[in-house]
Amino acid sequence: MPSEKEKMLAGELYDPSDPELVADRKRARTLTRQYNGTTADETGRRRDIVDELFGSAGDDCYVEPPLRCDYGYNIHVGENFYANFDCVVLDVCRVEIGRNCMVGPGVHIYTATHPLDASERVAGREYGKPVTVGDDVWIGGGAVLNPGVTVDDEAVVGSGAVVTGDVPNGAVVQGNPAEVVKELNAE
Repeated sequence: MPSEKEKMLAGELYDPSDPELVADRKRARTLTRQYNGTTADETGRRRDIVDELFGSAGDDCYVEPPLRCDYGYNIHVGENFYANFDCVVLDVCRVEIGRNCMVGPGVHIYTATHPLDASERVAGREYGKPVTVGDDVWIGGGAVLNPGVTVDDEAVVGSGAVVTGDVPNGAVVQGNPAEVVKELNAE
């Protein structure tokens, strides 16, 4: 029988009160608290914490504190990654972000979701869907990426957009729900 952690990582209904998952979240809270307490000149210390917290991080990874996440180990970012202040990543499933990506202030990335059936929700079960962001993507401030979305290469997510579906390669999306307003590759 799979563990609750294995179910979570597979995107199946799981029990978040499982002791292993509680310990994993506590570890992430400890590391993010340490990270958020660093000063601007502690770049080496910040990198050490990111390397311990994230599943993987490429060269030139820079995250402005404060940062919040559920587990950290499900976050994978490529080289030349920048996240501005107040980034929140609910990473119950994998969050894969490619190379040369910029994340504006107050961006939220959600993999966590809950059953639509009220009795299942009340029982405390939840599940997740992975989020994938390609290479050379810019996500504007205050944007939200919902569970299960893919933002393809060279896309731009406008400030305040709520992304509920996949974003095509080279598209600019805005609004709630986010809609394509421009195709960069068509120019």
